[in-house]
Amino acid sequence: MDRRIGRVLLTLITVTTFATHGQAEEYHTPLAGEALHTVFMGKTIDIPAMDRSNVTALTLGGVLYTPKQGETSLTPVGALFINRTWEHSRTRNVISIFVNELEYDRSFGNIELVTRLENNTIPFGQREVVNNKEITSSDTIWGTVLASVGPGLRYKVAPFQFDNDVRLQLLGRVGYFYAMRTSDTGPNLVLPPDTMLYGAKLRGRYDGMRRNLMELPHTGMAAGFDLDYLYRDKWADFGTIPDAVFSKADTRDYLQFSGYLMGVGGIPGLSEKNRVLFSLHGGVTRQGSADRYNAITIGGGPLPGETGDLSRPGYPGTMFNQVLVSNYALLALGYRRELAPFIYLHLRETFIWADRAAVTDTNQFMFKSSTGAATTIGLDTGFFWNSALYLGYSWDTGFVRNGKPGSGLILTWSKAF
Repeated sequence: MDRRIGRVLLTLITVTTFATHGQAEEYHTPLAGEALHTVFMGKTIDIPAMDRSNVTALTLGGVLYTPKQGETSLTPVGALFINRTWEHSRTRNVISIFVNELEYDRSFGNIELVTRLENNTIPFGQREVVNNKEITSSDTIWGTVLASVGPGLRYKVAPFQFDNDVRLQLLGRVGYFYAMRTSDTGPNLVLPPDTMLYGAKLRGRYDGMRRNLMELPHTGMAAGFDLDYLYRDKWADFGTIPDAVFSKADTRDYLQFSGYLMGVGGIPGLSEKNRVLFSLHGGVTRQGSADRYNAITIGGGPLPGETGDLSRPGYPGTMFNQVLVSNYALLALGYRRELAPFIYLHLRETFIWADRAAVTDTNQFMFKSSTGAATTIGLDTGFFWNSALYLGYSWDTGFVRNGKPGSGLILTWSKAF
């Protein structure tokens, strides 16, 4: 951990501890969906109750990297979130043009028919990074589109908000994979063929957490898992010739398991304004079947809090989908202090172990064991026009840049409609 960051964290924790012990009466944090009437800096603030089951929100922002990650110093962030809940159906959609996740579920009592559509179809060349330098010859345009449908079970659980439930789903999957060369693709790089995809997913979710006014987890537990099998119909050997070739027999089909466990609660002797959080994410791919196009992706961003986003493994300071891994374990420990009902300070330490994808300067692709840690300080605050800001600074020991320490600064603005 950077010593300057350590001193800041220690000072903030000490100050907030003394402030909490000085309170004369018990305090209760305003919770998500509830109306709030308060006085802040001499001004009266009234926030009406909100229907959290019907939300449209736009998130915009960006991440600044120092030093650069490969040739990238700034990554834009943008997504439209749409959630609707009716008496017998619900939909949750995250739309960001090239990468989208759409779901519609129809309920028949506790039984549901689940339908999903996912795509990752970035129309630009994607290059791998080694020793924090982009490997130009690895440049490739590739993507997937997957549709899923199947039965599910869903039961409401305490504290009985719209997002508190336990779900078990078995989905059949069909999709399409494509890969194309660019003008920079190396002559010794053989791409896999375009192909139909067939498979199945067993998915489980539990969310027993209550959120605060800023939709941040306030108390409770959450957990989930995904067991994913996929078969590539038309397949062939691919990779870097003549030596580093992924064989058709090893990679034509693959099985992946991923899971997570999260919790948040209070600190004995301190008020509700002080919360501790932890999250554990992990995943494994059947030995020998992992490659560049089916690896688990790890990206950056704030700690996941929305129920549909809890399964996303996030390592602070990374670019979107930058880190490809075959196996990994990621642990995050955090402290959050409520400075005001709509202002929250976050301190987080994240640890990761992973069999991470690496590319040599001769364009050979492989997975090798890597570890790292990142320290994060962040601020969530309400903003004008029924919106919110998140500002976070992260310092990484070297996992992101292959052994070279660096930092990332993220700023996002979210507007609810």
